[in-house]
Amino acid sequence: MTPILLALAIIGLLIIVIALAGQPDEFKVSRSAKISAPPAKVFPHVNELRKWEAWSPWAKLDPNAKTTFEGPAPGAGSAMAWDGNNKIGSGKMTIADSQPDETIRFRLDFQRPMKATNTAEFTFRRDGGQTIVTWSMYGKNSFGGKVFGLFMNCEKMCGGQFEKGLASLTAVAEAK
Repeated sequence: MTPILLALAIIGLLIIVIALAGQPDEFKVSRSAKISAPPAKVFPHVNELRKWEAWSPWAKLDPNAKTTFEGPAPGAGSAMAWDGNNKIGSGKMTIADSQPDETIRFRLDFQRPMKATNTAEFTFRRDGGQTIVTWSMYGKNSFGGKVFGLFMNCEKMCGGQFEKGLASLTAVAEAK
C-alpha cells in the first residue's frame, strides 16, 4: 500500500471513529397527536394488539407480513410477532405494563434487519373531551445503531412513521 493510500485509510478510519464517538449512547423518538375522543375510546386500539392492523404504519408497509399473537388479547402479557419484507423486518413486541386509559409500555425485540431490544410507550392524557396521545420509543444505541445513525436519520425515519400511525389512530378512534 502506498503511503498516500495508507494516510487516506487512516484519515477515513479516524473520521468514522470520531463520528461514532459523537453518536449518543441512548436514543428517544417521540411524537404526539390530539384525538377528539376520550382516553377510554382511544386506549383499546393500542392495548389490544390485534387492533393494530387498522392503524399501524408498518401494517401498511407490508400487508403480507406474517403476524402471530400470544397471551391475553388485551393488556400486559399480550404479544405480537411479525416477519415481513425488508421495510418492516422481523421481531416481537410484548405489552410489559398497561395502566387503563393512561399508559402502555412495550418491550420491542427486533431480529431483522438489526437485532435490538428497545422500549415503546404510549401515554394517554385527557384534555377536555380530547386525548393527547404520545408515542415514544427509547433504548440503548448499540455500535450497530451508531453506525446506522451515521447514514440514516433514525429520529426522522421513526418519527415519520409515528406521525403516520398517530394520524391513522386518530381516524380510527374518531370514527367510532
